Amino acid sequence: MLQIAVPKESAAHENRVALSPVATSQLIKNEHKVLIEKGAGEASNFLDQDYTDAGATIAKNRKDLFSQADLVLAVQTPSDDDLSLMKKGSTLICFLWALQHPELVKKLISLGITALGMDAIPRISRAQNMDALSSMSSIAGYKSALMAASELDKYFPMMMTAAGTIPPSKALIMGAGVAGLQAIATCRKLGAVVEAYDVRPAVKEQVESLGANFVEVPLEEVSTETKGGYAKELSNDAQERQRQIMHEHVKKSDVVITTALVPGKPAPLLITEEMVADMQAGSVIIDLAAENGGNCALTKAGKTIIKHGVKIVGPINIPSQLSSHASLLYAKNMLALLKLLIKDGELEFDMDDEIILNTTITKDGEIISPIMQTN
Repeated sequence: MLQIAVPKESAAHENRVALSPVATSQLIKNEHKVLIEKGAGEASNFLDQDYTDAGATIAKNRKDLFSQADLVLAVQTPSDDDLSLMKKGSTLICFLWALQHPELVKKLISLGITALGMDAIPRISRAQNMDALSSMSSIAGYKSALMAASELDKYFPMMMTAAGTIPPSKALIMGAGVAGLQAIATCRKLGAVVEAYDVRPAVKEQVESLGANFVEVPLEEVSTETKGGYAKELSNDAQERQRQIMHEHVKKSDVVITTALVPGKPAPLLITEEMVADMQAGSVIIDLAAENGGNCALTKAGKTIIKHGVKIVGPINIPSQLSSHASLLYAKNMLALLKLLIKDGELEFDMDDEIILNTTITKDGEIISPIMQTN
């Protein structure tokens, strides 16, 4: 039997919680003890009473919560102070972003904490129900379309009125991964005319199946996606060719939603200031890569600015804005991983399993994941 702790998230802009009451009840049915910090789920509209009804214990003391736990489940990485409270040999599962935070990895090793990154789960079919990045990206894509419609001073759909016909707005989605595809689908549902671009030609069929036009940019790159299905960073020459062609599409768009990210690296620059200057006044850019440096040269994370008459929105932690459903999905991803990880009531690390090997960042004072060892 494991003692599982779920802290209240302390990071700024974070409203999610690692376990929902439903997920909590499933762990308790498996005879684990679950401690939930007081108020941990309130920002997601899960009350303490909901957790106690599910069989959990509410912990009022954060120090005891961390120090007594065999397993800590979180959304964001706990603070250094919280990590220092964890006992040696205990396990942490959360979004770690270990490639971007090597100092965190060193600290986890020094403290003897076994750490698994929800962001490091491999993109293979067997791991789909654990893929928290995809779950959260889908929410971000959906919300980005709603934000664009709210910020734009035009209708999205074509409107036929007594005063005349209003043409539909034109939306361009740059990056057709999970977030981009959801943004396409939502913009289409709202009535916009949508086109989309991605460096991976393989996504063309998915884009067109959602009713959008796929913008083709001929590239000489042999491969434009990683083994895990993510977009690769293009060469400087390829990026320049990409920007030249996309300039014309950006210029005629009322809304541009950018979603391009490269794992472990700053977000690629897709929209230059020159492109923004050529857009119509009143146009809107929603930059989902704002936290990683932004896909637009003018993006400021956490702020909305107007430059050259164009509104540029750099949202932070969009999934947290839909915290109830985001927490439900994240908890389901977490349960799926725990089902693989827990055997006979205890944590068992089978490093022959591709999912466990890639997801486990640190264990027994060592770096485990090959993702870390090759970077």
